Amino acid sequence: MGQALPKPGLRPFLPADVPMLAAIFVAAIEGLTGDDNSEAQQAAWAQAAEDEEAFGKKLAGQLTLIATIQNAPVGFASLKGADHIDMLFVHPSVAGQGVASMLVDALEKLAGARGAKTLTVDASDTAEPLFRKRGYAAKQRNTVSLNGEWLANTTMQKTLADNAAPGVPS
Repeated sequence: MGQALPKPGLRPFLPADVPMLAAIFVAAIEGLTGDDNSEAQQAAWAQAAEDEEAFGKKLAGQLTLIATIQNAPVGFASLKGADHIDMLFVHPSVAGQGVASMLVDALEKLAGARGAKTLTVDASDTAEPLFRKRGYAAKQRNTVSLNGEWLANTTMQKTLADNAAPGVPS
C-alpha cells in the first residue's frame, strides 16, 4: 500500500500554468486511457496540447481550477459556460486518490452558484465510471473525429441540488 498523499488544494488557473497543465493532459491520456483507446487515438487526443498558446487560450476562456499537492499542479478541470464540464485531467501518479472527485465537486458547486440546474460532461470511456459514481446519467454516445482518429465519449448529465445562498432568489 502506498503512502497517503498530502491533502490536495485548489486554486484558480494562472497563465504560467499552461506548460505544466499541457504536460498533465498528455501524461493523463498516455498513462490512464490505454485500456479504452488505441495508441493512435491517444496520440491524436494528446496533440491538442502541442500548441500551448491555443491550449492556454482554451483554459483561460473557461473557469479552470487547478488541483495542487504541496503547491505543485497535479490535475485540472474546466467549466465551459455555466453548465458543462469541458476538461478533467489528473496526473497518473495521483489517479484514484480523490483529486478528480475534488475537482468535479468544486465545479458542481460553482455551476450551481452560477445558476445551473444541471451539469453535463462528454465523458471519455476512462472517466465515465467516475461520473456515474457521482450521479451523472448517460444521455447519448458520441463519436468525434480528432486529428484523423475517431474517439468515443458519452454525454452525461446530473441534476444539481438547489444550493442558492439563503435570501438569494433562484
